[in-house]
Amino acid sequence: MQRYFINESYENQSEFSITGENYHHIVRVMRMKPEDQLFLAFTNKVVIQGEITAVTEEKVLVRELSKEESDKELPIHVTIACGLPKGDKLEWIVQKGTELGGHRFIGFPAKNSIVKWDHKKRGNKAKRLGKIAQEAAEQSHRQLMPEVLLLEKEQELIDSFSNYDKVLIAYEESAKQGERSVLADSLSKMKHGESLLILFGPEGGFSPDEIEAFNEQGGVSCGLGPRILRAETAPLYALSAISYQLEMLL
Repeated sequence: MQRYFINESYENQSEFSITGENYHHIVRVMRMKPEDQLFLAFTNKVVIQGEITAVTEEKVLVRELSKEESDKELPIHVTIACGLPKGDKLEWIVQKGTELGGHRFIGFPAKNSIVKWDHKKRGNKAKRLGKIAQEAAEQSHRQLMPEVLLLEKEQELIDSFSNYDKVLIAYEESAKQGERSVLADSLSKMKHGESLLILFGPEGGFSPDEIEAFNEQGGVSCGLGPRILRAETAPLYALSAISYQLEMLL
């Protein structure tokens, strides 16, 4: 059943009005009509199953049938921050990372990032990534649509460290040295609803100066197992490990 994210919080009401892009998709793409059913996901994590009662030239009217009861979000809010990789790798990370439960995705220009975007291209790319996140969230039946941010400077990311309960840096030198406990230990100490920021380097990884700057602001370096992972693989590994430890080991 098709799922649509509504940019408003759920309120107890008998009928919901759908307009804009969602209206276009419901009417023009899916060709839905009265009595067809769909899911509506609101910004406060409420998801309802609804039935279309009317279709006009400007809006679709939906009445609530029931609420979705199961919680499909990760127990903690995980933000994935990636030094801008080449090609369409960031699109892959956002799409698959959304399916795996990522709460927010941040792209930033690391020292080894080859990609250089001006203001206009960064804005266009952010819109495309947001669309990819939306479609992935709909497909995977998420209750929240992840936020996607593209930063102009790496320092903006560093300045945001204080907004998170824990900051980890996936560092290949830690993996080479056999470090395997920081990620698992950090997750075991986090409480439901807390926030975790994990940084991942571009091709070529982070420089020692970057690691020093991250550590000075409270970031902790960690390994992701004994193998060195590609820039587009590491974030997905981390999200999978988080899901396993916090959702599967009950």
